[in-house]
Amino acid sequence: MPEQDQFEHGGNIYKMKLNTGRESIMDFSANINPMGLSKAVRKAIIDNVDDIIHYPDVSMNELKNKLSEIYDISVQQIIIGNGAVELIYILCHVLMPQNVLITAPTFSEYERASRSVGAKITYCTLAEEDNFELSLQKIIIAMKNKDLLFLCNPNNPTGTLIAAEDLTLIIEHAEANGCFVVIDESFMDFIANSGDFSAKPLLKNNHNLFVLHSLTKFFALPGLRLGFAVCADNEVIKRMYLNKDPWNVNCLAQKAGLAALEDEKYRRRSRNYTRSEINYLYEELLHMDKLKVYKPTVNYILINIKKTGIKSKQFKLKMLDKGIAVRDCANYPGLSGDFIRIAVRTREENDKLLDAMEDVLK
Repeated sequence: MPEQDQFEHGGNIYKMKLNTGRESIMDFSANINPMGLSKAVRKAIIDNVDDIIHYPDVSMNELKNKLSEIYDISVQQIIIGNGAVELIYILCHVLMPQNVLITAPTFSEYERASRSVGAKITYCTLAEEDNFELSLQKIIIAMKNKDLLFLCNPNNPTGTLIAAEDLTLIIEHAEANGCFVVIDESFMDFIANSGDFSAKPLLKNNHNLFVLHSLTKFFALPGLRLGFAVCADNEVIKRMYLNKDPWNVNCLAQKAGLAALEDEKYRRRSRNYTRSEINYLYEELLHMDKLKVYKPTVNYILINIKKTGIKSKQFKLKMLDKGIAVRDCANYPGLSGDFIRIAVRTREENDKLLDAMEDVLK
């Protein structure tokens, strides 16, 4: 499989428009907050657009202080990135791991960033028969002789969650094996009871832990790029700062992030709306007999379409013919051409998706 296909993501709306000749496509392939841009964020961008004649604030202290307040983390342990993905690459270039353990299926940039520094990749495959739940015993055994472990919680594309007490055991075993742990919590903002799953409180007792957090998914900012990470190992944070562009987060992204974090109403309504709509979408999909639908925990749903007799690539193309984009999951290690993923959007759009899928499945 060519590399550009192996690591291709959903949400490439430009390529889809070019290939289909359509001016507009309903994009269910990218897992973005269906409420769209917060009014406060839109105002912050417009009000501060003239600031682009100046260099961005290198210190980002205002944004760091707000992140510290919202997520109850130490300012000194925060590093902010041009999206969370940038921080994955910087970390890999700082740690220079040789043997990396990654669950499968999961977000492909862990592998791509690891390979960029010459690391050998080992997969810990999540079993479909276990609904892709992580096996503690399996991951602990697989951790032997590994120097870096990536975990996505909630996992993309399966939506599975790892409880905080299980993370504690994994991190303890990792430390005993000399393994550094990265836990990606990019979708954690969608979880109302995130305290039961977040690894951020574990930073107080674990220096081999790096918690990653995207702000683009929940706050609908993928085109602006913004994310952060937290690590209790000051030396790791220091080295990451030395390895990044000093102006890596532009001034509008900083202002947008600050406005987003201050918009408590938007955060509350987003969780409620997303939960309501994802449950609606899930229940409707269950009525389509040929689909195996995995119960969602956040804003996307993994679906096995094997019984339809249509492979994911063809399914994606049939949906694109109707102006709707879904995520073909064939390029996820651990999955196959039998899987697609869809994100939740507005009720009107969700109904259009359901109607289009019913037509394809006739």
